[in-house]
Amino acid sequence: MSSSAKALEPAFQGAGQRIGTEIWRIENFQTVPLPKSDYGKFYSGDSYIILQTSPGRGGAYLYDIHFWLGKDTSQDEAGTAAIKTVELDAVLGGRAVQYRELQGHETDKFLSYFKPCIIPLEGGVASGFKKPEEEEFETRLYICKGKRVVRLKQVPFSRSSLNHDDVFILDSKDKIYQFNGANSNIQERAKSLEVIQYLKEKYHEGTCDVAIVDDGKLQAESDSGEFWVLFGGFAPISKKVATEDDIIPEKTPAQLYSIADGQVKTVDGELSKSILENNKCYLLDCGSEVFVWVGRVTQVDERKVAIQAAEDFVASQNRPKSTHITRVIQGYETHSFKSNFDSWPSGSAPSVAEEGRGKVAALLKQQGVGMKGASKSVPVNEEVPPLLEGGGKIEVWRINGSAKTPVPNEDVGKFYSGDCYIVLYTYHSSERKEDYYLCSWIGKDSIEEDQNMAAKLCTTMYNSLKGRPLQGRIFQGKEPPQFVAIFQPMVILKGGLSSGYKNYIADKGLNDETYTVDGVALINISGTSLHNNKALQVEAVATSLNSNECFLLQTGSAIFSWHGNQSTFEQQQLAAKVAEFLKPGSAVKHAKEGTENSSFWFALGGKQSYTSKKLSPEVIRDPHLYAFSFNKGKFEVEEIYNFSQDDLLTEDILILDTHAEVFVWVGQSVDSKEKQNAIEIGQKYVEMAVSLEGLSPNVPLYKVTEGNEPCFFTTYFSWDPAKASAHGNSFQKKVMLLFGSGHSAEEKSSSSNNGGPTQRASALAALNSAFKSSPSPRAGSAPKPGGTSSASQRAAAVAALSSVLTAEQKRSSSVSPARPSRSPTAEATHPAPVKSEDSVEVEDSKDISEVKETEAVEPVLETNGEDSSSKTEIDQDENGSECSQSTFSYEQLRAKSDNPVTGIDFKRREAYLCEEEFQSVLGMTKESFYKLPKWKQDMLKRKVDLF
Repeated sequence: MSSSAKALEPAFQGAGQRIGTEIWRIENFQTVPLPKSDYGKFYSGDSYIILQTSPGRGGAYLYDIHFWLGKDTSQDEAGTAAIKTVELDAVLGGRAVQYRELQGHETDKFLSYFKPCIIPLEGGVASGFKKPEEEEFETRLYICKGKRVVRLKQVPFSRSSLNHDDVFILDSKDKIYQFNGANSNIQERAKSLEVIQYLKEKYHEGTCDVAIVDDGKLQAESDSGEFWVLFGGFAPISKKVATEDDIIPEKTPAQLYSIADGQVKTVDGELSKSILENNKCYLLDCGSEVFVWVGRVTQVDERKVAIQAAEDFVASQNRPKSTHITRVIQGYETHSFKSNFDSWPSGSAPSVAEEGRGKVAALLKQQGVGMKGASKSVPVNEEVPPLLEGGGKIEVWRINGSAKTPVPNEDVGKFYSGDCYIVLYTYHSSERKEDYYLCSWIGKDSIEEDQNMAAKLCTTMYNSLKGRPLQGRIFQGKEPPQFVAIFQPMVILKGGLSSGYKNYIADKGLNDETYTVDGVALINISGTSLHNNKALQVEAVATSLNSNECFLLQTGSAIFSWHGNQSTFEQQQLAAKVAEFLKPGSAVKHAKEGTENSSFWFALGGKQSYTSKKLSPEVIRDPHLYAFSFNKGKFEVEEIYNFSQDDLLTEDILILDTHAEVFVWVGQSVDSKEKQNAIEIGQKYVEMAVSLEGLSPNVPLYKVTEGNEPCFFTTYFSWDPAKASAHGNSFQKKVMLLFGSGHSAEEKSSSSNNGGPTQRASALAALNSAFKSSPSPRAGSAPKPGGTSSASQRAAAVAALSSVLTAEQKRSSSVSPARPSRSPTAEATHPAPVKSEDSVEVEDSKDISEVKETEAVEPVLETNGEDSSSKTEIDQDENGSECSQSTFSYEQLRAKSDNPVTGIDFKRREAYLCEEEFQSVLGMTKESFYKLPKWKQDMLKRKVDLF
């Protein structure tokens, strides 16, 4: 036994023997298990080891080990974490994938264990931090990034931390605020709401209020006023200042290096799997990520040196902190590693799994730890997968030239291998009126022209049904359970009936083997239940028989039913059903294996030996969800780890690979052109997965649209119908789910009165809140930044209001008569800075008198946050078009503008364009635009960056 095995860390006893997450913290150079109640909380002064155990093939486990290093952790603690990680890997058989995680730059895989986020906290073991229950509540400001997993970072509680490009969460004692920057991503806004819900449940016992404040949507309501008063009163926020955390390293062409004696040397030649030798270590530099590949017969010391060499390499290259270092072991390479190769031939897989499990078993036995259920897999009973509701309507068409010919009802269920078909199954599911399952079936001997025509006509039918069906492409021999279960029974016969197939075999001089009711045919019955009861015509020779199955032998007018000695009763029943289907009313002669007569063997060309070997079922693998992109024309995918229904964002196209099937899920808010390309995207994925993951090129491929997901897709998620039925973009949906269907995103956010409130209204709200505040802080109230007093809050609010009014007066002389002088214009873009307390005292009386003269302050302050004297900025004309009282240029209104306009309704950016620019940008008049469906409006706006 190795020295590392003998010196097993006591804290690792029993590690990796159950699926899930285990965490240890480094305390005084010792590995200490972390209580489950603290999972997800990481202190910046500490280092942690995280083990994720997941099920693998054949009952074995797969392991991912992460060591997380806080930004303030000591070099010694970080080194201890790295060493202990190698020891833990040795305990688990030396086959885990290892990741180095730096605070603020964690991998998506790591963050996926702690959805919706991890909470980075200051302090650590060395600083003697207090337990959460001992800590006094502290108001915190966080920045949220990421539309898949959220990277939550605490920033200084100051107005200067805010910007137009990001989403922020202000967690105060009584209320949690979400501030959406004007240019922030819709999906990041939605994910941030999940964080708010988590904070509310974990730290506020689910009872605190939640408010959404939109950048520039400043109105005289309590939420907006309260938010800005916490920052000492409203004032403009600055542009985002890029920091090191914002540097995203670019992916570069992969370069391979060998690692020997801690030295990194370039490996020349084309990147190929065959270069990697099993007794060496290599470094694969991909720019944004560096991989260390470890041969399966390398020693532990070599592996430690290789990891250190990788860290030295990254440091010498001056790479940003967000550069990830991942170690993979031969035979357990990740998809992201293999994707750097053009192909990844599947060779003889090393028997590392059982060998590793044996080592672990022996090691833990010595330590006195039980290994119940660890060394052998549990037999899995066959389960019936989710099937479509029965009793639906089946329609089948055979492709014949450029047309499709209906298959007569009595022949529905017969498929010829030389033909292509379109199948439409209409059924009722749940409370929906009708659902559709639409597929093209491709025979293995069919011609390419028929295959292309089947795809074309299937898409035409899909479009005629307004995109509601599940659209699929199915190859012979890979029929999924849902398809098979529609037909009772399903029989695949030789030959073809289409003109294309007939012409093809005539041109090639081939024999026509098309099945006829009077010829000789041998039909293999392999089904055992509803979802796999297929019958397939095979070569009519004795060697085709199998003792585990049933067969039908048709010889002219006679038909034999042959039962293998190991066949099941269900197969025998199906054989009788198929016989009646093929030759209705015919008398069937039964021939049990061993009792056959001479006429039976004569029809098969004579008696010969045949197999009794049972075919093993296809290996079942865990499903994987991917987002995709095109990088310099190359199709690439990014895995969404530990996925859930919440990851199906309406703005996305995603790929779900279950190994048995591939689904392309299309969100409602996706561009219509991209929706049409969904099958092509799926085919690109299949081609890539064939070369890298060993996926079958004939795997069933489906296109699934949001809102029409079938049961055999939703079974891979913990499916909530309420989430599926929500409408709007991903942020609006999340608002509705969190706040109830009675509240739209507009009602809960600061944009609730049609984009209307001006900065003046916001300043009035802040002023009102400040003057109503008690001179002394309320007991238990949220602390103000820098200890801001009530007096300074009032002064700041008054100064802000004064600045706004002064700016309005200066502009009034230059505003054209046709445009109302009360504009939400760039007063929000360039307001005067907040005056200091000293200067405010001199101007207080003047400011207030101006307010009373021009604004009727008192009524405004008592209207529950509504500015009764202001007009809404966006009205509807007599044609139903939305028209703004103020106009801005396209460059100012773009979602990624360098100088965004504030004080407008950002969900209606286009309404602020003048008519000429509107037509130039969107290609139609406002009247025509607002007659379009909402989803089409959003699609057009997204194309021109106005969404």
